[in-house]
Amino acid sequence: MTSVQVWGPGVGAVAVLVATGAWAMRPVGVEGPLWDEVRPAVEARLLEQARGTGVGEPGARWFCRAEAVDLDERGGLVRAGVSTLCVEYGVRAGSLEECSGAEVPQVMRLRREADGDYVVVSAETAPDGAGHAEWVTARFGHVTAATLDATMSSTALESAARSHFGLPADAPVGPC
Repeated sequence: MTSVQVWGPGVGAVAVLVATGAWAMRPVGVEGPLWDEVRPAVEARLLEQARGTGVGEPGARWFCRAEAVDLDERGGLVRAGVSTLCVEYGVRAGSLEECSGAEVPQVMRLRREADGDYVVVSAETAPDGAGHAEWVTARFGHVTAATLDATMSSTALESAARSHFGLPADAPVGPC
């Protein structure tokens, strides 16, 4: 027997297992059209939560984004498990400054209003320090909690901040 005949099926089986594992690790239950409808309310709530908590320069502003980790609609309520990133940016001497920020998993519940827009009716945020991992696992499960370990990119927020402050697209970003 050749080594291809012996190892071939084993390599094929490993490839199937890896592909299945990658498929299973993807966020489940996230629907594009529903997320598109609730995202504006989620991100508006993030901006409300962030106001007044920064340490930035006068004129600094918060920019936030959310990524859906899980999404479920039942009985007129939407449960959105989200990974959130909010960063406070300011400007000094033509440079964008990152003053403060945090990436935090949250669970938000939303309700559709009579006008068709969604409104956040409750929001839970993972605690800092002790209890954080337990909170995340209890609300997202073990597999989904593992996807929350990946750091969200701030590139889109930096771009939005540069645009807001009238800076060139290649303006450097430094600390506050």
